[in-house]
Amino acid sequence: MVHQGRTTTIQPEKGVRRVALIGMPNTGKSTFFNRITGASAFVGNWPGMTVALLQAQVEMGGICTEFVDLPGIYNLKGFSEDEAVVRQFLHDFSIDLIVVILNAVEIERQIRLLLQVQALGYPTLAILNMADEARRYGIRIDDDQLAQRLGVPVLLISAKYGQGYGRAYAAIAQQLTAPLLAHRIRHDNDCWGDDDMAIAAEMKTLLADIVSWPSQLAMTLTARLDQVLLHPIFGLPLFFLGLFLAFWLIWTVGLPAQGVMGQLTDGIQAYLIEPLLSFFPNIIQNFVINGVWNGIATVASFVPLIMLFFMLMAVLEDSGYLSRSAYLMDAFMEKLGLDGRSFVLQMLGFGCNVPALMGTRVMRSRPLRLLTMLVIPFSLCSARLQVFVFILAAVFPDGRGAIALFSLYLLSFVAALITAVLFQPMFKHNEPFVLELPPYRFPTLRQVVLRSWIEVRDFVTRASGFILLGCIAVWLVTYLPIGSTELDTLGGQIGQWLSPVMDPIGIEPQLTLALIFGFVAKEVVVGSLAVIYGLNDATVGQTLAEQLTFIQGYSFCIFCLLYTPCLATVATLLQESRSWKFTLFSLGFSLILAWVTSFIFYQGALLLGMH
Repeated sequence: MVHQGRTTTIQPEKGVRRVALIGMPNTGKSTFFNRITGASAFVGNWPGMTVALLQAQVEMGGICTEFVDLPGIYNLKGFSEDEAVVRQFLHDFSIDLIVVILNAVEIERQIRLLLQVQALGYPTLAILNMADEARRYGIRIDDDQLAQRLGVPVLLISAKYGQGYGRAYAAIAQQLTAPLLAHRIRHDNDCWGDDDMAIAAEMKTLLADIVSWPSQLAMTLTARLDQVLLHPIFGLPLFFLGLFLAFWLIWTVGLPAQGVMGQLTDGIQAYLIEPLLSFFPNIIQNFVINGVWNGIATVASFVPLIMLFFMLMAVLEDSGYLSRSAYLMDAFMEKLGLDGRSFVLQMLGFGCNVPALMGTRVMRSRPLRLLTMLVIPFSLCSARLQVFVFILAAVFPDGRGAIALFSLYLLSFVAALITAVLFQPMFKHNEPFVLELPPYRFPTLRQVVLRSWIEVRDFVTRASGFILLGCIAVWLVTYLPIGSTELDTLGGQIGQWLSPVMDPIGIEPQLTLALIFGFVAKEVVVGSLAVIYGLNDATVGQTLAEQLTFIQGYSFCIFCLLYTPCLATVATLLQESRSWKFTLFSLGFSLILAWVTSFIFYQGALLLGMH
């Protein structure tokens, strides 16, 4: 089967071969990408692109090969921003090979995307993923015959378990041994869809006598689980119970792990850093230990906790349960002017607000996108998580801290709902909600650990620069002028100047200063507290426990949850909304909501006699 090409060939840059992965959502595309690239993937900023894409360079048969994981799309002609991103990438960058990942269980529906890519004239290889599920459902596919009809290699694999992966790897490597010619679309005005009629006719005959389905699908584990987990009465309570258990696990396992990491960093300071610095002047020792090391060590102690958090999120997402939460919440979200996707994106914001904001591109309605972007920054991201665990562990010495932590997650939902109710009239839309529910899957340990490691590595890489600069800045404002008392330093003066605003919500000058630097990155908040007090994480925790009441600590957490997001989130908000007016409005509203909510809690608690 031969298609008329619409590409031109050019020499790739510096002899590096480029392979692009394209597929629909929930096809295991990213699982295959992670398997073939290992832990070498990173987020790349492509020139001229409005979105960062996941990429990695690996060596295949002695050839340096760059893999690019493009966003999941349903159609090259689609109108969502993810589909526009894929079209822009194909138009702007040279590609040596396109690997199209299809779900073997749904090949009849997904084959269209493969035919669209093939019609563009690119060297193409097709991977039918989830072959293990297809066999379990009784679906049989003659991949050799399909390859003959298509004129491209077709391989049945299971990226999750590695079945057939060796053949796929070898096939990609073989394709890359072709003459060093990369392809780029020559004309983009009419190449995305004028073959639609031909493709539609082709689909009717392409799979005939190649794919066989059982006469009746048996009752699957997914169907049995959905009868319980998607129950109209019990579904939502079970969902929130599962969330509570997840955060209880973070509290009970993460805190001891944090303590072990803290002991390690204390040992490094006592037996390595302090002896090395003993020959330097006091100001240098103070700067390195109190200005740099204490801040970084305090944040580093949270790495095991963050790792555990991302592992739990990976299990929720890869198991297929996260999309079920969208289904459960859609009817309620619709009343707020949102839909189930908005809820899922807010859940993804628990990891980081930045990719959650970028995920709004799947929405075609701009009003729906803007309203969703307005509520996502209230998601309790992993950076805020370490702040809350640190503060709550100080003011809650017992197991009640897990309940307090869970209440902050519920508050993030409430803040999002209130925001949606208030601004629904400004952002009306009529976009229908279409959701694909993948079957339940058991994530492998390798999947969960690898994905979590990549997330934590990116988190630390992204945050380390902010943390270092933030801690140095905090040290400067709390140390200068040299010889000043705590209240006379620049930081002390800033805290006192803001006291009339922050005293009514129970936030002291030292905590106010930490919040100011938290605008750069929320990871800086905990590190800045160590620098402000000139202590390590354990000692700072004890100091806060002595100085703060429960309602002061919880009021601080409320304000930190709701006030302006970090600079990276603000930059993404501006990039995605393409509106300074909307971005400034979002920042102003979140700051006002944070102060009002903290004020209501703190003053209400005082009236009730709580301390």
